Amino acid sequence: MAFAAVYPHYVTKVERKGRTTAELDEVIEWLTGFDEPELRRHLDEHTTFEDFFADADLNPNASMITGVICGVKVQEIEDPLMQKIRYLDKLVDELAKGRPMEKILRTA
Repeated sequence: MAFAAVYPHYVTKVERKGRTTAELDEVIEWLTGFDEPELRRHLDEHTTFEDFFADADLNPNASMITGVICGVKVQEIEDPLMQKIRYLDKLVDELAKGRPMEKILRTA
């Protein structure tokens, strides 16, 4: 599945809860290391999630992302790609739920 196919759903979810696309992009950058031009390139090229995360420089604090997505604890997901996808899902959920950005980005 292409990341670009899911991104609009992320945007809708966070905007419906009063957050911005800029905040969503900040969360994605924190997780993947992709700046604005790199993120846009992946969207324009319809990069698959597999290639999207293969190209990413995952944040070293990503392992601090815990909790349940779709009834499964993200920290217990064994498939590395699925775990990265669920990390992103969890961050988007936290953003949509109004959690402060400092907590979402796991800063001290």
